[in-house]
Amino acid sequence: MRAEAQAHIDSIHESLALVRRFLDWDRALRRLDELNARVEDPSLWNDAKAAQAVMRERRRLDEAIAATRAIEQELNDTAELIEMAEAEGDSAMADEGVADLAKLAARANDDKVRALLAGEADGNDTYIEVNAGAGGTESQDWAGMLSRMYTRWGERRGLKVELIDQHSGEQAGIKSATLLLKGENAYGYAKTESGVHRLVRISPYDSAARRHTSFASVWVYPVIDDNIEVDINEGDLRIDTYRASGAGGQHINTTDSAVRITHLPTGIVVQCQNQRSQHKNKAEAYNQLRARLYERELSIREAAANAENAAKTDIGWGHQIRSYVLQPYQLVKDLRTGVTSTAPGDVLDGALEPFMAAALSQRVTGETVDVEDVD
Repeated sequence: MRAEAQAHIDSIHESLALVRRFLDWDRALRRLDELNARVEDPSLWNDAKAAQAVMRERRRLDEAIAATRAIEQELNDTAELIEMAEAEGDSAMADEGVADLAKLAARANDDKVRALLAGEADGNDTYIEVNAGAGGTESQDWAGMLSRMYTRWGERRGLKVELIDQHSGEQAGIKSATLLLKGENAYGYAKTESGVHRLVRISPYDSAARRHTSFASVWVYPVIDDNIEVDINEGDLRIDTYRASGAGGQHINTTDSAVRITHLPTGIVVQCQNQRSQHKNKAEAYNQLRARLYERELSIREAAANAENAAKTDIGWGHQIRSYVLQPYQLVKDLRTGVTSTAPGDVLDGALEPFMAAALSQRVTGETVDVEDVD
């Protein structure tokens, strides 16, 4: 077997093994049989909400199992075809088989990622919040670059991107911004981006052209739909109104339309100023609060399951998940998975899929990598 063909086969086996491990294959098969039996029971539809939940779980399992079996069958058929072609000395057929394996490997990786998006809120829309770290203009410019990166990533995936809230920096960039990305599996893909991101570059704001290191934090949390209950005690909220500071219509800066809600027990603060109506801003801020509280609960569950602290960390050294080096060389390195890119321009233009896929896979395997940090 050619080395190139074997590399594709190994990649496909790795993807399939991860899916089987994530699904707990034997348990998944039994569960699918149970769900199929429940669907055949007419009494299921006496409770429409419960029936919809059953149908969603059944569809997810059925699709994942069917896709895995299909790829396994195609892999066996293509491998046999290549072996036959090599035995007969038919290089053209062997080349065609290798090309088919390459396509199958890419499909297996895509199916793997989709199978990993099985969390309760993975299919939901998502908020992405970006905050500049210490460092003034440098970090604020970096935060602006990250906000643009996630906007471009969303657009590349066909998601609808809305700017919910933004506070501009004094000279450049932003102090903070909240994006709302709407579309299939928006939260599932983006959730691994939470953490501190570090930029190393020659500063365009330094007349001496010195190298600077800047930090910004990213926090991702899902939009909560009516199927997920989050209880909020109104007595735990402090609601403040203030004048919106962003650009807008002729009246947007003359009324106290912006809203800030503080959840006193947790200290979570959300705000919205993108609408002229105070009522609409309050409703959007309330939705963000529900999402933040839900994400906090998910983090607590994950921390307990993994026996590690998954809480939000300081914006600075030692807490970063990814480094982006623009000078003196060009490299983006994920410090959790070891995935790298020598094209930071592409990454900053939204090419984030390899990093997201690797981080999702790591959540299943639990494996960590020992990589040197990037200066």
